[in-house]
Amino acid sequence: MAIIDIDILAASSGPLMGLDPGTKTLGIAISDATRLIASPLETIKRKKFTPDAAKLFDIYDAKGASALIIGLPLNMDGSSGPRAQSVKDLAHNLSSLRDVPIFFWDERLSTAAVTRTLLEADSSRSKRAEAVDKLAASYILQGVLDRLRASP
Repeated sequence: MAIIDIDILAASSGPLMGLDPGTKTLGIAISDATRLIASPLETIKRKKFTPDAAKLFDIYDAKGASALIIGLPLNMDGSSGPRAQSVKDLAHNLSSLRDVPIFFWDERLSTAAVTRTLLEADSSRSKRAEAVDKLAASYILQGVLDRLRASP
């Protein structure tokens, strides 16, 4: 598996694709080519791994992404639990299909932060459900972009 660190990610160029993997959906976001802004893109409703991965890689190619940023749901104490292992398994399975650089980013509370923002914006429950996964992917990706800009 091509798991990369922040230094390798910083040395690369091109748009980054963010992924918020849930049990029922995959939220997707993309950065601009200069890696300043993350934008929510879409949500894939999970069915089976092969068609989900094909859709994911179609988007990756269409957007010219150079790496995949995957939100890693760590426990509040920083340890890995079953959800984090499930995400690592997803990354491993994706990398078995295609050699893409993968960077994990701690996504603790990203969905909660996005949901809170949507509630503050008085978004309806149905609109929140439709938007939360791709917005969480954007939140995760923006965290990485901000970290890359802060690197020396």
